[in-house]
Amino acid sequence: MLNEKQTEHLTLPLLKAPIMHGDEQKRAEQQLKASEENFRVLAETVPQLVWTAQPDGLHEYTNQRWRDYTGFAPERVQRWDHLQFLHPDDRARNQALWRHALDTGEMFECEGRLRNGQTGVYRWVLTRAMPVRDDTGQIVKWFGTCTDIEKQKRAEQQLKESRESLRVLAETVPQQVWVTRSDGQHDYMNQRWRDYTGLTHEHIQSDRWAHLQFIHPDDRAGNQALWQHALDTGTMYEHEERLRNGQNGEYRWFLTRAMPMRDEGGQIVKWFGTSTDIEDQKRAEEALRQSQERASVLMNSSMIGISVIEGEQIVDANDTFLRMTGYTREDLRAGRMNVMRMTLPEHLACTRQAHQELTTQQSVTYEKEYVCKDGSRLPVLVCGVVLKQHPLQAISFVLDNSARKELEQRKDDFISMANHELKTPLTAVKLQIQLVRKRLEKHSQPEAATALARVEGPIKQLERLITELLDVSRMQAGSLEYRRERVDLDELLREVTATIHHLHPSHTILVCGSVRASLVGDRDRLGQVFTNLISNAIKYSPDAEAVEVDLSPSEDAVTVHVRDHGLGIPREQRDKIFERFYRVTDLRQRAIPGLGMGLYIVAEIVKHHEGTITVDSTVGKGSTFTVTLPLIHKP
Repeated sequence: MLNEKQTEHLTLPLLKAPIMHGDEQKRAEQQLKASEENFRVLAETVPQLVWTAQPDGLHEYTNQRWRDYTGFAPERVQRWDHLQFLHPDDRARNQALWRHALDTGEMFECEGRLRNGQTGVYRWVLTRAMPVRDDTGQIVKWFGTCTDIEKQKRAEQQLKESRESLRVLAETVPQQVWVTRSDGQHDYMNQRWRDYTGLTHEHIQSDRWAHLQFIHPDDRAGNQALWQHALDTGTMYEHEERLRNGQNGEYRWFLTRAMPMRDEGGQIVKWFGTSTDIEDQKRAEEALRQSQERASVLMNSSMIGISVIEGEQIVDANDTFLRMTGYTREDLRAGRMNVMRMTLPEHLACTRQAHQELTTQQSVTYEKEYVCKDGSRLPVLVCGVVLKQHPLQAISFVLDNSARKELEQRKDDFISMANHELKTPLTAVKLQIQLVRKRLEKHSQPEAATALARVEGPIKQLERLITELLDVSRMQAGSLEYRRERVDLDELLREVTATIHHLHPSHTILVCGSVRASLVGDRDRLGQVFTNLISNAIKYSPDAEAVEVDLSPSEDAVTVHVRDHGLGIPREQRDKIFERFYRVTDLRQRAIPGLGMGLYIVAEIVKHHEGTITVDSTVGKGSTFTVTLPLIHKP
C-alpha cells in the first residue's frame, strides 16, 4: 500500500513547478511529465484500487484496476458515484466519514463492502485517502486507495465462530471451566462452575478473590499463594483443594489448573483454568495409604515368613514360616523341609533359576506356590537374599500371597464391570464429536472442525485402553472369542505398518522378507499383536529413526522379529514384561507410561495361536521380540 511519503514524492512535483522561461521551462515541463508518468506507472502497478480527487472530493483519476473492478469509465466518475458500488449497509457511514475528511482535512479511513461490476459479488475493502497539500498548506488533491481485506474479514468471522465453538465446548466438558484476565480478574465461568458454587458472573467479577469463600479454610492460603505466584511469574498454576458445594455445603477434592494464554509478543492476555473433581482418586489414595500402614504393621508383627536355606535344604525358619506351611520344629530338625520337594512341579524351573541368579546377584524376587505339609497349595511372594558373610546360605523372606491373588481376582472383576460402564458413554461422546465436526465441515468452518478433530485422538487412546482392559478381563474369564480364518501374514503386516507409520511418521518401519503362505487364526487379534509390538518399539526408541520387522518362514512356521534400537530392557525385568500390569522402568527407575497390559495381551493371543514369543534385549542398544506362529501351506 502507498504511504504518505510515497504520495508526496509523486504528487508534489506536479504542484510546485515554478514559473520559468526558455530552456528551464522546457526542462520543468519534461520533469513534470516524467513525474506524472512515474505516478501513473506506480498507480497502475500496485495491487490496490487507486484514485485521486480534487479538494472538494470530485474524482479526477482512477487506475485501471479500479475501472476493471467497478466497470466505470473515468470520465463518468463523479463525487458520490462510488457509493453505488458500496453495500447499502455501508453507504451512510462511508459518506459521513468522507464528508468529515473533506471538511477537516483529516485522513479518511473506512471499511466497507465493494461490489464487483462484473459479477455483482461484494468484497470487503479498506479505503484510505490522504490529503496532498501545497507549500501554503492548502489541500490541492486527495490520493486514495482501496485494499482488499476479504480474507482478513473472513478470518475474523472464523475466529468469532471458533470462540463460540470453544464456549460450547467449555459448557460441555465435565470440568468446571473458568477464564481470567491477565491480572487474575475472572472473565468467564461455565455453567457447571456456577451451578456448583451458586455464584453469578456479577458476583465473581466484582472481587478477584471471591472464589476463596468456597475453598476449604485449610486450603485457602495455598491457593492464594500459588495463584499469586502464577500471576507474578507466568508459570502454570496447579493446586489440589477442597471446594464447597454451594447447594449442600459439602466439600469435594478438586485438581485446579490454569495455563496462561499469550499474544504473539509473549504477553499474557488471559488465563484458562479448569477444576477437575478428584474426590474418588483422593479416597483411593487414602485407602492405599491405610493399606500400606497395615502392611507395615504386619511386617513388624512378624507376619512374614523367614527361612534359611543351604543348597536345597531349609535349615532354619521362623514361627511364621512354619505356621504358613504347616510344618513343625521337629520336621525342621529332622531335615524333612526340602525347598524343591515343597515346590509344585510347575514352579520348579523358576525356583532353580532364582537360586542360580543368587550366585551372581545379592537378591532376587519371584512368585511361586509351596506345597504345605497337608498337601494344600500356598501362593507366596519370595525374596531371596545372599549374605556376603555366608555365600553358601540364602535367606528367604516369604509373604503369603493368597490375599493378593484374591485382590487380583477382585480387580479383574472390577475391570470387567468398569469396562462396560465406561464404554457406552465414551462411544456416545465419540459419536457426538464426530457429528459436530461433520456439521462444522459442512458449514465451511475448517478451523473449528480441525480443533474439534484434535479431541478425537485422546478419545481413541482412551477407547483403546478400555478395549485392552476388556480383553484382559475376558482372558482371565476364559471368554475371549477368537475367529478361525485363513490369514495372509504378508498383507496383514503391510496394513499394520502403514497404519503405524501414518501415526508415527518420525520412524521408518523396515519390513524384510515375506511368508508367501497362510496361517489359521484370528486376523484382528494377530493384527493387535504386531501393532502392539511395533508401537512399543517406536515408544521405547525415541532417539532412533527406524524399527525393523524381519520375516523368516520355515517349512511349518513363520518367525517374525520386531527389532528396535532404543532403551533396552534390564535383565531382571525381561521375565516379568509379559505379566499383567507390569511396566518396564528406564535406567533412572522411572516407569514407562502405560497400563502394563499390552504385552500380556500379546502373549496370550500368541499362546492361543499355538505360537511362542520371546525377547532378547541389551540395555542402551535395543530389544528384539520374536514371535513364532504355525503355518498352513497353499495347495
